[in-house]
Amino acid sequence: MFFPLRPHTLIHLLLLTPMFFMAGMARGRADVKSRKNLVTTTVLVLVTVGGFFYFYSQNSDSSSSVEYGAKSLSHTGLGGDKDDGVSSSTLVGGEVIAVPKSIPVCDDRLSELIPCLDRNLIYQTRLKLDLSLMEHYERHCPTPDRRFNCLIPPPPGYKVPVKWPKSRDQVWKANIPHTHLATEKSDQNWMVVKGETIVFPGGGTHFHNGADKYIASIANMLNFPNNNINNGGRVRSVLDVGCGVASFGGYLLSSNVIAMSLAPNDVHQNQIQFALERGIPAYLGVLGTQRLPYPSRSFELAHCSRCRIDWLQRDGLLLLELDRLLRPGGYFAYSSPEAYAQDEEDRRIWREMSALVERMCWKIAAKKDQTVIWVKPLTNSCYLKRLPGTKPPLCRSDDDPDAVLGVKMKACISRYSDQMHKAKGSGLAPWPARLTTPPPRLAEIHYSTEMFEKDMGVWKQRVHNYWSKLASKIKPDTIRNVMDMKANLGSFAAALKDKDVWVMNVVPENEQKNLKIIYDRGLIGTVHNWCEAFSTYPRTYDLLHAWTVFSDIIKKECSPEDLLIEIDRILRPKGFIIIHDKRSMVEYIKKYLSALHWNAVTIYDVDQGKDDEVVLIIQKKMWLTSESIKVSE
Repeated sequence: MFFPLRPHTLIHLLLLTPMFFMAGMARGRADVKSRKNLVTTTVLVLVTVGGFFYFYSQNSDSSSSVEYGAKSLSHTGLGGDKDDGVSSSTLVGGEVIAVPKSIPVCDDRLSELIPCLDRNLIYQTRLKLDLSLMEHYERHCPTPDRRFNCLIPPPPGYKVPVKWPKSRDQVWKANIPHTHLATEKSDQNWMVVKGETIVFPGGGTHFHNGADKYIASIANMLNFPNNNINNGGRVRSVLDVGCGVASFGGYLLSSNVIAMSLAPNDVHQNQIQFALERGIPAYLGVLGTQRLPYPSRSFELAHCSRCRIDWLQRDGLLLLELDRLLRPGGYFAYSSPEAYAQDEEDRRIWREMSALVERMCWKIAAKKDQTVIWVKPLTNSCYLKRLPGTKPPLCRSDDDPDAVLGVKMKACISRYSDQMHKAKGSGLAPWPARLTTPPPRLAEIHYSTEMFEKDMGVWKQRVHNYWSKLASKIKPDTIRNVMDMKANLGSFAAALKDKDVWVMNVVPENEQKNLKIIYDRGLIGTVHNWCEAFSTYPRTYDLLHAWTVFSDIIKKECSPEDLLIEIDRILRPKGFIIIHDKRSMVEYIKKYLSALHWNAVTIYDVDQGKDDEVVLIIQKKMWLTSESIKVSE
């Protein structure tokens, strides 16, 4: 059942005085406008009175803590925090904001909550969605009053995840207590339950004998040297649609190829959760009605193995979305019955699909057994030679193929830029030189080579400083899944190239164009607005890097407290957060450490204090609810 959890917001004081309402202290709201004319002393007095009022009300009504999901915590090996529930206050962005000493813990049933992909929200708000278009698998975020402003608990028996690279092949069953896929896909070698672990033999619906052999067979079909899928570094970025538990993407990593493994939270729910638990790059998404959150010309290879997608629907709309994402000369590897079956229905689908891709100027690069591989043209020449009225049409000249957030997919062909057309390709260096070579599209975002190289130098030094401060807390295998919450050009991720990690590079909606530079460097990422929850399961990242993200949240008039709770949801127990922001923001965040059950590792000035920027490195504690411990025992 949906109910807002806000026992620490002093909501009772809203009834006592309009001045308190003007102070804007209601938790869970999106409005944090500064009000310069506040009488600060008066507000602080009211906050203190309100704190005692709330404390009294909580202790006089025992049913409240049960209704709102508040639970006692047990810290594993860390000891408990003294918590009297009384709020303090702090000044942020010119506004006095209450800071709670405790934040309630959600019900155990919410241990896998994804706020913007929550089917209960869809049911309860009675959203009218077209199921045939997969709209129910797209993002639908709760309004502030419907958010669960509580800490997501781990499941009973949760353990620190298995370390990479061992995690590719096995995870703790307690961390993702779902074994139905092992039964449902038992004949396909997706996963096998063995005692306290779940083992991944590397199989898939189409590659029962292992993803490694299947990947080598694709490389062989394309005549790549030594049957290596990276083709001498020219294939680096892959989109795996309907990825299952992401074994295909997991086995690509040994060839220096990185895949964005994509699947919805559908009947095979938890498949992306398994992928991330394994340490494999993955993202919750669906080919529905919205463009995928990736820029045009991002991938050398798209892959669909029995992904159960109707590519012919809506005038080929979904296939045209893949076309938008593929680079010039990019491949689409399709393993499905339509490519080989002889029954009438499959043959009809094959005929219609072949006709569609021919009109899209794709050609068959190879076809063998159950797999066909198409290749895109290198230039616009084929498009311009098509007969007038040919469908699908070319997109309008004013269509921006890199605009993705909240943009509907379009049943048209995105032509290449003049630069790509003249270069007869993307013009990218092979991997790993691609990571540090200024890409041709840099000019499209008005960056010079000098600016690009300076950005790399700045982040190389910053990452060196971060890691030197973390040295006493981490081992080489401590960190695997990393998120850069404001990635700019991806130089933070580039500076980690010698670490055995992968980075989800997130760019804000007002910097969408930067994401194509990140992909052109051989990295992966997505577009996201941090006023909303991210599309991932709880406990999926080991390290989050937040460079000026909180200052941006204040500018957007969103709630920094909501963002702190969202970070806690995403972060694994014993994971780390690096907060690089203004001193006032860092001081504000420090006041939340006890309530969030976080520990400060270190704090230091940036650039010897010349700028008003501070770095705060935090570690999340390992904790379980008392109920979880009882179940585990």
